[in-house]
Amino acid sequence: MVKVVGSLGRRTIRSVNRLMDLCALTYRLAALTMPPPRNGRALVKRVIVEQIHFTAVQALPVIIPVALITGSMLIVQFSQLSGQVDLGKLVVLLVLREMGPLVTAIIVILRSATAVTIEMSYMCVLREIDALEMAGIDPLHTVCFPRLVGITIAIVSLILVFDLMAIIGGYAIVKGTTMLPVEGFFQQIAKGVVGTDFAVGLLKGIFFGVTITVTCLYHGLARKDQITQVPVATSRAAVDCFFYCLVINIFISFIYYV
Repeated sequence: MVKVVGSLGRRTIRSVNRLMDLCALTYRLAALTMPPPRNGRALVKRVIVEQIHFTAVQALPVIIPVALITGSMLIVQFSQLSGQVDLGKLVVLLVLREMGPLVTAIIVILRSATAVTIEMSYMCVLREIDALEMAGIDPLHTVCFPRLVGITIAIVSLILVFDLMAIIGGYAIVKGTTMLPVEGFFQQIAKGVVGTDFAVGLLKGIFFGVTITVTCLYHGLARKDQITQVPVATSRAAVDCFFYCLVINIFISFIYYV
């Protein structure tokens, strides 16, 4: 019994320390925006654009098919209950509020979060971070901050794309390939959508972007002496990102809708 309690206590302490470290890293990155440093602005802007291109633009071939499949699947399933439920309102409830932000976050975690963790880990193993510091360059400003901004902007943009493709594209697929009763779908959506739905989606996108980036940077920048430690850090970062996004998603939905 004593060993079990001791083990739980040590795990709790480690988890609390990790959360405190994540909050400290988030604070240091946020402090770079007030005011932003003047040196290296061209480099920072270029890295931000490259990160947005990798995270958002190159992810479109993945996001769009997933959104179309998700939207058409939901419409097909719930259109059979058209006499019992409001189809448009139900799709808005599931896509805009929950599935859009969460599915987008999962895709970004699988693509960009793991890539950022691997990149940061290799920079640590090869002592590139130490070289930047010895040269008088702040890695948080030139390496970490652009990725935070780029990934956050990309996630918010991808959530909008996912929502549009899932609702409009899903409706077009169902309408063109089936005989299911989906008349008045957009009228139902217009009645079901409120400003809070867009605000919640935007808020979730911002929080997901910050959480995913900070978590990946934290695991990537953790001290490593061997390349064999990189896969371990990458898997831990992906699991932590997914867990934190689930918690944030539930917390924001609880605040706004309960």
